Amino acid sequence: MGRDRSRSTVPVERTCAVCGRRIEWRAKWADAWESVRYCSDACRRSGLRESDLALERDILALLATRASRSTVCPSDVARRAAEDWRPLMEPVRRAARRLVAAGEVEIVQGGRVVDPSTVKGPIRIRRVRRG
Repeated sequence: MGRDRSRSTVPVERTCAVCGRRIEWRAKWADAWESVRYCSDACRRSGLRESDLALERDILALLATRASRSTVCPSDVARRAAEDWRPLMEPVRRAARRLVAAGEVEIVQGGRVVDPSTVKGPIRIRRVRRG
C-alpha cells in the first residue's frame, strides 16, 4: 500500500527513545514509521548514554525506599547522582518520561497524573499502582 496507508493502520504516536516525549505520526513518515525512534535531530545525535540509564535506575531505587504511593522530586534524584546536581534536572526529567513510557512510573503535578510530553513546571514522580 505504501503511501496510501490509512492512519488507522499505524500507531498515531510513539515515544522518543532519548527524551521520552511523544512523537506523532506524520504522513511523510508513512513508509518508515516503524523505524522512527527519535523526535528530533538533537535526540538522534545525543543518543541514549549509560548515564541516562543510570538516572532511570536511580529514580527506581529512590522510589523503592519510599512508601508505595510516595513521590520523589527530580531534584532528589539529581542530588543523589552528583554534588553539582542542577545540570542534571533535565536529564532526570527525560529519564522519568522514559520510565512513564515503559509503564514503570507516573509523573504528577498537584497530585494529578499529567502528560509527560507537555507538562511545565515542578513535577513529582511516583510508581505506577499495580493491580
